[in-house]
Amino acid sequence: MWGNSPPSGRGRRWPRRVVLWGAAVTFAVSLVAGLDVHDRLVLGDIVPLGSQSLRADDILQDAFHAGNADLVLIARAARPVDDPEIDAAGTRLTERVSADPGVWRVTSYWRGHEPRLRSGDGRAAVVLAHLSGDNAARNAAARRIMDSLHGRYGPLSLTATGEAQVRVEAQDRSETDLRTAELIAAPLTLAILCVVFGSLVAALLPVLIGALAVIATMAVLRLLTEVMEISVFALSISSALGFALAVDFSLFIVTRFREQLAQGQDAVQAVSVTMRTTGRAMACSAATVALSMSALLLFPFTILRSLAVGGMTISLTAAAASLVVLPAVLTLLGDRVNRLPVPGPWNAARRSAPPVEDGPWYRLAVAVMRRPLAVAVPTTALLLAMGAPFLGARFGTLDDRILPPDAPAARAAQALRAEFGGQQVVGGTMIVLPDLRMTGQSSAGPLDGYARRLAATDGVLRVDTAGGSYSRAATVPGPGRRFTGEAGTWLLVTTAHEPYSVANSELVRRLRAIPAPGQALFAGPGAELDDIRQSIAGTLPTALALIALATLAMVTLLTRSVVLAVKALVMNVLSLTATFGALVHVFQDGHLRALVGDFTATGSIDALMPTLIFCVAFGLSMDYEIFLLSRITEEYRDRGDTATAVATGLQHTGRLFTSAAVIFAVVMAAVATSGLAVLKMIGVGIAVAVLVDCTLIRTLLVPAVMRLAGPVNWWSPRLLRGRRGSGGGSPGDPPRVPVGAAAGGPDGTEPAAPAGTPASTP
Repeated sequence: MWGNSPPSGRGRRWPRRVVLWGAAVTFAVSLVAGLDVHDRLVLGDIVPLGSQSLRADDILQDAFHAGNADLVLIARAARPVDDPEIDAAGTRLTERVSADPGVWRVTSYWRGHEPRLRSGDGRAAVVLAHLSGDNAARNAAARRIMDSLHGRYGPLSLTATGEAQVRVEAQDRSETDLRTAELIAAPLTLAILCVVFGSLVAALLPVLIGALAVIATMAVLRLLTEVMEISVFALSISSALGFALAVDFSLFIVTRFREQLAQGQDAVQAVSVTMRTTGRAMACSAATVALSMSALLLFPFTILRSLAVGGMTISLTAAAASLVVLPAVLTLLGDRVNRLPVPGPWNAARRSAPPVEDGPWYRLAVAVMRRPLAVAVPTTALLLAMGAPFLGARFGTLDDRILPPDAPAARAAQALRAEFGGQQVVGGTMIVLPDLRMTGQSSAGPLDGYARRLAATDGVLRVDTAGGSYSRAATVPGPGRRFTGEAGTWLLVTTAHEPYSVANSELVRRLRAIPAPGQALFAGPGAELDDIRQSIAGTLPTALALIALATLAMVTLLTRSVVLAVKALVMNVLSLTATFGALVHVFQDGHLRALVGDFTATGSIDALMPTLIFCVAFGLSMDYEIFLLSRITEEYRDRGDTATAVATGLQHTGRLFTSAAVIFAVVMAAVATSGLAVLKMIGVGIAVAVLVDCTLIRTLLVPAVMRLAGPVNWWSPRLLRGRRGSGGGSPGDPPRVPVGAAAGGPDGTEPAAPAGTPASTP
């Protein structure tokens, strides 16, 4: 598109103008279209689509008008809740909540005076509201009810928790924390880019491209809310991911452009070479990130699918902005990209840049390749040791503890646990028996036997059925009419465990193994978590295979080497072991709170987080791997020697991908300042992943492994050999300069750059 003609020709001006005007119009339209995107987002369902717990929950609501409450109000008074005045106020409160159009059922202490709905000191009681509609409708109803009550009703002070209220507070917190993260990340990113480039003009370009990518993605997500549920986390993660990706792509492209200008090329020629080399690698990198994120679509979770859509959209948007808009800007700027120099010692160092073979990254690579085994073995051992905590991982899911400990819904939930025995008020396990209809003794016998077997299981406190209440200590007969209907019968199992805990999930799995009188459908938090864990375990192998195949295909197409593709895959997996170990050490075991901010450690990590972080971090690690390998491959075609190519390639790219990783880590650290445990976990996990990748993997393991592999690095099947259309041959082809120009061989002697090698630019 940019051609090789001089930039002064009118025929070459109009494509640039069309692109720049198109970018301006896209920015303006996207800004308007995405203004209300926050209002259309939801927290996202964590229960797998089509799971048994969802089917059971639908039957409970439709046929029995039962199920766990969405909104839990805790009403406190200065006097006992049975006091006539307090009782009257509680009754009026119950009626007011019932009158909301989004409420289809209310269970209140002041209606049935159930002891389980009254606190131990008798000065607090609970009102449970079951809300109708989808997530957005239930959230709106919870917000409407709480806004109308203003925290007080007559002599009663009110606090709220429950799934809907937690969603409302998490959504509000996410929006606030996203703005805070942007305010932290943008100026820090600009400061780092000023140091990297030494020019304010060059530093501003990646930031502007990042802003364009984020605004465009917000507009796309707003459009997608018309046809699917989009999680509020999809916006938070996509914004951070897109900004960082666009900055990364732009950083690499602007640097290569300036390098070509320094070699005497004009703007059009510099853009042409840049896009044929670095641009090609960035396109491959963006495709790899998008393909890695697409693996999340395989999982039957609305929250993961919306995150996949957001991640794929932002990856492709960042690539489009970097590969289409940025070249037009660079062609227009030309040498002016170096204007407005930033004073500092880095400018003097840049003007006196040493030859390639005297560069710090070149010398580091040479030192590593002299003793590759002595570097590779301890580095690998260190990564495995960092990942060791993951062997003790326990996979649960977050409830109200997704919020910071001081959040109103989190404090109310803690009070519910402490004063009411939370699992006895909400969070029970419900079992639907659609094949068992209570028609007489013939059906009462099987139900009685099943209830006794359930009650005898360790961890079960009580089983309530149509025939009565069962426990290990006694059986209390009762009519239990609410447990029967045309759709069969159902049972309520009260357990000794936290609703969403690993222990409760494992208990549900044992209960599911108990023979039942016909089909048994389990609902409730424990059943949901068990369904989540089984769904992830069943889908994960397919997702990993997709990511592996995509990675192998993209790297093989870029380098024409199957060996380098396999090496890239192994390096990335090894890199992520340290990340998962850090997640367990921090968020499961509760360490380093002073560093990452306060959160509630539950003794487990959210079951969805490792899958999400793997897909995101794997794609990002491939970003740096592809950039490094593309330059090493380019150098190998020019020089014909692996050691020289690795050292020269690392010298040209080491400072760049380290700077990019630092920028990415800064953006993710800004995300981790959120009070939401999910965003904190994602921010910390991805920051650790990119920092480990750019230090231990790219600077130590990659040179060591490539030196050990030697000529095998460049092996490829005959099918992949041959010339490419726009940039030379495959690595196995003869080099474009004599091999004798590059010294260094298998004896470990230091490789020397060929005469005339240009100095590296940062």
